[in-house]
Amino acid sequence: MARTEIATSASPQDVWDVLMDPDAYGHWVVGSSHIRAVDPEWPSPGSRFHHSVGVRPFTLSDHTRVEELDPPRRLVLKAKARPLGTARVELVLRPEGTGTHITMIEGPGDPVSKPLMANPLSQRLLRARNDESLRRLRRLSEERAFRRENAASAV
Repeated sequence: MARTEIATSASPQDVWDVLMDPDAYGHWVVGSSHIRAVDPEWPSPGSRFHHSVGVRPFTLSDHTRVEELDPPRRLVLKAKARPLGTARVELVLRPEGTGTHITMIEGPGDPVSKPLMANPLSQRLLRARNDESLRRLRRLSEERAFRRENAASAV
């Protein structure tokens, strides 16, 4: 399993709001190019958003499903990116001062994906990818917090 952590000045709710916005995934998840559709039940467990992975003309269409959620503390997703396999991604938000400590734990989402994700090279690549993804998530969360704070002070 690849474990990645980062701190942000954004509140847990601001980070959670980004995680609950399926359109944002195309902006913060490295490799996700865009979101094609979202189930009407989103973000209920079992609901999905449908995404494309890769860079045109080499894109694959797949989906990510909500497995568990505990707002605004924990979200577990199962992401498919065929033919590369399936990943289980857990995001844990912990208040830290006025901000948030974000932990992302990514591992195989099924037995077939385990050998692909378990080797040391894959783990290093996953950590590097997830480091960048969390930097992007932090930026989006801080931008959201900034907009919310400015809107509140403008009233």
